[in-house]
This record gives sequence, structure tokens and C-alpha cells, in this order.
Amino acid sequence: MMTETYTSTFPELGFYGLPGHTRTPRDVLDQVRDAEALGVGNVMISERSDYKEIAAICGACAAVTESIYIGTSATNLNTRHPVVTASMGSTLNRLSNGRFALGLAKGVAMRWKSLGLPYPTYAREAEFIGIMRRLWRGERVGAASLAPYVNEDIPILYVGFGPSSLVNAGRIYDGVHLHTFMGETALRDAVAAVRKGEAEAGRAPGTVKVWSVLATACNVSEEKYLKYIIARLTTYLQIPGYGELLVRVNGWDPDVLARLRASKEVTSVGGLIDSVATTAQMAAIEKLVPESWRPAAVGDAQTCARRWLKEFEAGADGIIIHASTPDEFAPVLDAYRAIRPAERFEGRSNRPA
Repeated sequence: MMTETYTSTFPELGFYGLPGHTRTPRDVLDQVRDAEALGVGNVMISERSDYKEIAAICGACAAVTESIYIGTSATNLNTRHPVVTASMGSTLNRLSNGRFALGLAKGVAMRWKSLGLPYPTYAREAEFIGIMRRLWRGERVGAASLAPYVNEDIPILYVGFGPSSLVNAGRIYDGVHLHTFMGETALRDAVAAVRKGEAEAGRAPGTVKVWSVLATACNVSEEKYLKYIIARLTTYLQIPGYGELLVRVNGWDPDVLARLRASKEVTSVGGLIDSVATTAQMAAIEKLVPESWRPAAVGDAQTCARRWLKEFEAGADGIIIHASTPDEFAPVLDAYRAIRPAERFEGRSNRPA
């Protein structure tokens, strides 16, 4: 078992590698090297089926870094055979010298139906996590095994934001990675749900680290604001089931969501907004999105740093910086350093869960 401890200047901070849509996955190499040099403790990699195959990107990140933790955020627990997922985890953990974290999501039921796959129940989720942990200890699970000499300690994070799912995550996961564009009340409710699950399982309060995800746009142009905030938010809102849940946890008006989706501004895009919309189309869509639906760190470096701090005040254990790349949020790190509650993170490592 690999036991080396990795600690950076900001172990409580992570960032999204290749945020949103990309057609140039190689960009992640500079991003992750820049983040490590800045002292960021974690990189989280999301998955799409075009140019963001998650194991390949995590392996590339491991090859060019030495201390930053590398996590999937997320891969789905029903798209690979458990042995394949376990092998992915054990390989990436050894490739990174013990810096891998497996983030799992259940996805949207409609997608699994279209692919002919069952939607994972809570029982299946718990079973899957149990199988991962046993396989990583070199155990045999029925006819399945990796090898008796395998011995890996890999944290497992739940990636999602449904209230009931967060309670369940508090029972069985090591950490929780929330969702972009959750306001302060939604974040506080999410933390409370995780703590409730911990209590139900007899776990000590704070056993499960809760990571908020905060879109950050520091001194950006109008075009980048539209891309980083408006396109990203409205892409989530486009997705059936997904958009409804984001609206519900934030207490937003579902009628506004319905009007947004039905608008010619959205329907004329012809795909996911953050993938194919033009700047002009994004500008038109912006007029349909209430200001109160845009919880994010936007403005100068000091303003963004203070907004980061509010996430911790609302109960988050860590922040995953979304939308911006490390070179773009570097000025915010400088401002954050001046107001960072260092005592809160004393003795903490980069391990995200």
C-alpha cells in the first residue's frame, strides 16, 4: 500500500481540468503543471464521450506531476465492469505514486435508458463501492479479482447534489463533490444532508469531506463571462432531470426554467450550449437567465477571493475552482492567501477524502 503524504500550499483547493467542452485535451498538461506550481492540491477531471475519456486524461496528468491529487469527477459506476473500474483505479494510483481518487456519479436515468443500462439504486451503489474496496485489498469477489498482491488505499467520492443522494453519500463514501451554481442556502443544505448520513451510519461528524464547486471568472472579458458562466449554467439547465434538480435545490422558479428551454434563443442552438453556441447566441440567452441564478466568483481578484471564503463559511471543506484555468485564477490565489484562514487547514494533506 502506498502511504506517502502529499501536501501543497492550498490543500483545500482544487480545480477542474479541461473545464466544460474541449476539443484539445492536451491542454490539461499545462493546466495541471501550472496548478501544481501554484500550490493547488487537487485536480478533478470530468468525462465526456468526445475528447474527454477520463482514464486517459488522468494518466496524462499523473505523468507530468508529482504532488497534486488527481480525481475523476466523475465517471459513472455502471458504464464499466467493476473489475475494469478497479483496475483503472489501481493502475492510476500506482502511476501517480498514490495520488488518485475515484469520483463516482450515478448520472441521469434518461441517459441510461437510451443506452440500455439500468439506473443504479442505492443498494447497487453501496455494493459497487464495497466491491472496489475489496478488489483493492487483493480480495476475490465471487469469480472477480485483480490479484492477491494488490493493496491500494484509494478514496472514493460521490459526485452529485440530490438531497437524498447526499444523505446516502454521508453513509458510504469518503468524500462528496457537489455541483457548480449551488447558492449559499443550497450549499448549507447539502452539507447538512451529508452530515445526516454520517450520523445515521454512526460515523463521526466531518468524516466525509464536502467539496463545493465554484465557477470563477476573474477580470474576464464579456465573451469569456458568457462562456464561463452563462454557457456553462444553461448547458446544465438544458439537460432533462438535471436542470430540474439544480433548480429545485436552489429554490429557483421552475417556470423560468421551462421558458428558458422553450425559448427560440435556446432551441435554435442545436446542441449543448457550451459546445456549439456562438457568442451572439450566448449573449441572447444571457437575457433569459436571472442574476440570482448565477452563484459564482466574478469580478476582480479580491472580490473573487472573498467569494471563495464564503464557501468555507457555508460549511464546505474544500473548493473546486471551475471555469477558469490556473493561469486565469492565479491572481485570485494571491488575494486569497491574504485572507485565508490558515489555522482551519493546518495539518491537512492534498488527499481529497
